[in-house]
Amino acid sequence: MSLWSSDAMLLYFEDELNSATRLAQAAQRTASMVERHRFPDGEIKLRLPAALPAQVLIFRTLNNPNDKLIELLLLAQTARALGAKHLTLVAPYLAYMRQDMAFRPGEAISQRIVGKFLASLFDALITVDPHLHRVATLQQAVPVAHAVVLSGAALLSDWIAAQRQQPLLIGPDEESAQWVARAAERHAFDHAVCRKVRHGDRDVEVALPDMALAGRQVVLLDDVASTGYSVSRAAQLLLAAGATSVDVAVTHALFSDQALQMMQDAGIGEVWSTDCVAHSSNAVSMASALAKALTQLEPTCSIHR
Repeated sequence: MSLWSSDAMLLYFEDELNSATRLAQAAQRTASMVERHRFPDGEIKLRLPAALPAQVLIFRTLNNPNDKLIELLLLAQTARALGAKHLTLVAPYLAYMRQDMAFRPGEAISQRIVGKFLASLFDALITVDPHLHRVATLQQAVPVAHAVVLSGAALLSDWIAAQRQQPLLIGPDEESAQWVARAAERHAFDHAVCRKVRHGDRDVEVALPDMALAGRQVVLLDDVASTGYSVSRAAQLLLAAGATSVDVAVTHALFSDQALQMMQDAGIGEVWSTDCVAHSSNAVSMASALAKALTQLEPTCSIHR
């Protein structure tokens, strides 16, 4: 049973109308669009509904995050001024989680900084496959009162099972092991991971796992892909080792403009992603899972800031 009030409202931006509508329908919540205007000098103006219920959900996936973080600052503080007592951020993709330590002296630890910023605005957070490796829980990175972490691995596994017979799931690097194992377990797929040495954004060495690859239908699976270099290099090596096909499945499709062409040139067949980030490769919707996650939260309207 959901502990959310029946009048809880979902706020969203026009560029995420489709994803927000799917979530609102799945969660049976009223949705209202936040009006946004950009001035010639780049500043942003927002307009929310004139009165808000005590419980408000804000849907904003944080790809291309810099402007969106300013939007959240303006939106959250305005929402509280308009009557919201409990704010939940539904951010299917959560940005700035990669930089969780200073790899060189003087580097900003973005995860801590952005995490504390979001926690200062919101009481709760729902996200999907956050890129966490050196912290154990989401709340260590974003210290909100309530946090729910979902994964796209199971739904991607279901999709792969419907598309390929006895596929071999392979992660492009050691960091992908947790997602590959989770997806493989659901349908008892064979799985393994590559070893990767990254010298730069577009300078990557990949070593294949030591196993028989000839004749296998391989799916490269990871939480996020952006440039496409890692999966493209892995695909080239897999096909050279005798794989009959190589496809790609990712939770977050942060693909750059040339990524899909690069993957196609490398011999990759299909590219599948969840709709956490809107992209032409979207094959799996997270709306029902996000709606279900709302029932895991225990909002309390006694919270004041």
